[in-house]
Amino acid sequence: MTSFSVNKQLLQMIADYMNKGFLENIIDMFKYDNTLYCFVGDLIKDERIRVRIGTTALIEELKAIRPDEVALAIPSLLPLLEDNNPTVRGDAAYLIGIIGESESLERLRPLLNDPSPQVAEVVREIL
Repeated sequence: MTSFSVNKQLLQMIADYMNKGFLENIIDMFKYDNTLYCFVGDLIKDERIRVRIGTTALIEELKAIRPDEVALAIPSLLPLLEDNNPTVRGDAAYLIGIIGESESLERLRPLLNDPSPQVAEVVREIL
């Protein structure tokens, strides 16, 4: 089994657990293995609202208990600022705002002029 398929299975498992409301278990997984932060971008793009809301709650909780590690999610979020879906752009911007890393916050500035008024509003509130 390739590492790609293992990662895809792990991502699917995390998303499914999130959808079932097992946030505390997922928080524990992230506390134990900080390589899981690479999945945050994929989780916030999930079509299931419970997964997206859970991902936001996950980042909020990890920001409180692991403030130095939570920035590991940034590389998976930055590309989403250019996603075609305005919900994805807005959610990624919101998570970057929670994380609060100054360099990443600067990357939000172009979204002040986003074609979606909701995305622009989210970014205004962050900046």
